[in-house]
Amino acid sequence: MQVIKKIGLVVFLVGLTIFTMLPFMGEFAVSQTVFNKVVRDKGIKSEIFIGEMEENVVGKEFYGMLELSPKIAQALEKANKQHRANKEYKKVIYTAPHDMAALIGKESGNGFIVANKGLMWFLTFGLGIIGALMFIVPNVVLLGKKGIKNNGIYHENATNRGWIAWLVFVFLVLFYLVLYFRSEYAVNWTYLVDPISKFLSGNPAGHWFVYGFMYCTVMTVMAVRMYIKYRHNAYQTLRTTSVLFFQIVFAFLIPEIMVRLQMPYYDFKNAFPLDYDFFFQWNLKSLLGSGAIGLFILVWGIVLTLIIVPVMVYFYGKRWYCSWVCGCGGLAETLGDPYRQHSSKSLFSWKVERWLVHGVLVFAVGMTLMTLYSFFTESGTVLGIRTQSVQNAYSLLIGAFFAGVIGTGFYPIFGNRVWCRFGCPLAAYLGIVQRFKSRFRITTNGGQCISCGNCSTYCEQGIDVRAYAQKGENIIRSSCVGCGICSAVCPRGVLKLENGPLKGRINPTEVLLGNDVDLMNLVNKK
Repeated sequence: MQVIKKIGLVVFLVGLTIFTMLPFMGEFAVSQTVFNKVVRDKGIKSEIFIGEMEENVVGKEFYGMLELSPKIAQALEKANKQHRANKEYKKVIYTAPHDMAALIGKESGNGFIVANKGLMWFLTFGLGIIGALMFIVPNVVLLGKKGIKNNGIYHENATNRGWIAWLVFVFLVLFYLVLYFRSEYAVNWTYLVDPISKFLSGNPAGHWFVYGFMYCTVMTVMAVRMYIKYRHNAYQTLRTTSVLFFQIVFAFLIPEIMVRLQMPYYDFKNAFPLDYDFFFQWNLKSLLGSGAIGLFILVWGIVLTLIIVPVMVYFYGKRWYCSWVCGCGGLAETLGDPYRQHSSKSLFSWKVERWLVHGVLVFAVGMTLMTLYSFFTESGTVLGIRTQSVQNAYSLLIGAFFAGVIGTGFYPIFGNRVWCRFGCPLAAYLGIVQRFKSRFRITTNGGQCISCGNCSTYCEQGIDVRAYAQKGENIIRSSCVGCGICSAVCPRGVLKLENGPLKGRINPTEVLLGNDVDLMNLVNKK
């Protein structure tokens, strides 16, 4: 079995290596027809940009985006600089250089990768899936008897910040940097999933479609690991199935099909303020201009945030969303599960968590209030502050760096809930409701706790569960996402997730104290 796992690791690394090399490969030939189409579609009026492109790019061949992208960026920046100097603002091109390079590169790609999309998909996604499954599936035999095993988790390179973990860390960080900031280098990736995108939405794939497809693929493969490891735990099996369903169907398939039906692209499970741009001007105008379906989406988004979310949290805690529905939580529970033991349990981390996550919530709400004020008053500023600047700052710092690069990329080093724990504004909102008005809690039975520490070690939210268990106290924490892993890894059944009336389980400390009091009363009577 160990041989199969090693072969699987090699196969996976081969697929990952080819996938990583693709941004620097490929052939691009920008024809006059392609360029004219881009100029027409983007409404470009800059003669300077058109002249620079026709002189240095159009009709020429480039090997790799490293050659093509700088030429396009140089032409665009030169044109914009001249137009601004001449105050010809109508001719300024507001498309970012990397987005323009991605657009032109997508239309002008040729060569082996474009001609062999199926083969390249197999050599990247295919080998990655096969290798990962070969590495995971032998655990069916290795795990043996019933029970959740974490043997050797601190001795393996993949789960103890070894070279495999650092390799995954580097890849994830670079992948997110490309997605958010250098989309032109994702062009060759888009060719691999073009057939799937055209089948679903009727459109060629963009870099965000690559992300969505890869997100679902990774979650599905790593869910196999969850099914194997927690196969004797019905709660974990059902929870894993739920997050898979909501990610693949709600977050990926339905929005793509809606586009095919000429409807707005929308994920019906994505609630504000996690969906921070829901109230941005461009989105409101798009929804209001989309007829009945747009109005329905707008009303649904408001009802989901103000009514459904707090009601569901009251009955089931924030786990109904964070551990059963949310795509961020779904990725954390599948891809991130091998790294949950790295979540910091220190008091300092808890203090940082409280200030940071609630700070992001205040930032999101404040930005949204500014946005709505600007929308209804048709003003671009609030108290002298440009609304667009605040939106851009949030999108960059929180939406890109925190939620993407740090939130996912840091899984192998800092645990699987970095974003959910320290940055997600929706988690903060859910947590406030859960802390003060929810029937959900984790009950404990301190009389049976053997202080093994499994619960605290594998708590992805950094909660010292053992401290509660030893005292027999119910765990009612705003940060708890109700993943149930603490209960799953407890060898004595000390922990239990409950939603019922706030009576709680028997507290052994209170029982013993009560017996002592009754005994003293009996002695005094005698």
